[in-house]
Amino acid sequence: MVVFLLTLAASLAALAGGYAALRSRHWLNLALALTAGLVLGLVTFDLLPEIFKITQATGLDTVLPMIAMTAGFLLFHLLEKLVPLHEDTEEEYGPHRHPVLGTARAAALSGHSFLDGLSIGVAFQVNSSVGATVALAVIAHRFADGFDTTVFMVFHRSKLAHIRRWLSVVILMPVAGGLASLGFDFSEKALAIYLGFFAGFILYIAASNLLPQAHSQRHPRQAISLTILGTVFMFIVTRFV
Repeated sequence: MVVFLLTLAASLAALAGGYAALRSRHWLNLALALTAGLVLGLVTFDLLPEIFKITQATGLDTVLPMIAMTAGFLLFHLLEKLVPLHEDTEEEYGPHRHPVLGTARAAALSGHSFLDGLSIGVAFQVNSSVGATVALAVIAHRFADGFDTTVFMVFHRSKLAHIRRWLSVVILMPVAGGLASLGFDFSEKALAIYLGFFAGFILYIAASNLLPQAHSQRHPRQAISLTILGTVFMFIVTRFV
């Protein structure tokens, strides 16, 4: 039930982001800056310590989850090169506007959304603390994903009805991923490897997508402050809550 409720919250966050994209985009960079800090704190203060704890307890070679982490980072990098996974400026994409690009972006995000929900469910198999912090980071960046997808599709001249259909898919996929996780019973070693993969792919999101967009727009000082605040918040949550 907890996994379902949290993946539902992640879905609603994407819906809120999509709605906000149709209304205003002036403060998106501040939301992205905070999200980047949350993701960085999640990886460094929660996922990596948990991975090392599991490897020590099970005798698993720490190289394996680190390979998975590298694979997650590089896989998302490859996907980003094959399919536009975030909005670019009009000057860069102006001559290439086409609804197909918006659809491709939404389809790629749908798969990403399923993985988000799956990650929440898998994280709860480790313990409730890891599950809660992973869910927090996922929910935070789901808002940015819903916003970004909608903006991208609008920019590439997708029809409003088409945008709503794809946004509905993006919204439902985290719940599907969370429910799918209930069908898996990972061993502790498999959990460590999966957490490594998840850490790699969300670290890539923070480094290549969230931070550049957050700090290249307005309010640079506030953006930096929110990134630091997000990181400190995750440290406090993972250490003392």
